[in-house]
Amino acid sequence: MAEAQQHIDYVEVKSKDILAERQTGWAMFTKATMWGIIAVVLLLVFLKVFFG
Repeated sequence: MAEAQQHIDYVEVKSKDILAERQTGWAMFTKATMWGIIAVVLLLVFLKVFFG
């Protein structure tokens, strides 16, 4: 059987690239958390108004 040929290019990873990726992830996480909290609060207010 013939072996599959693989070629992997390695690139230098710089700390500013890692930091930018983590900052983007943190910003997305905090935005999703904020919208989740707002949705829960609105749901609780809705339940209180209509069923409370």
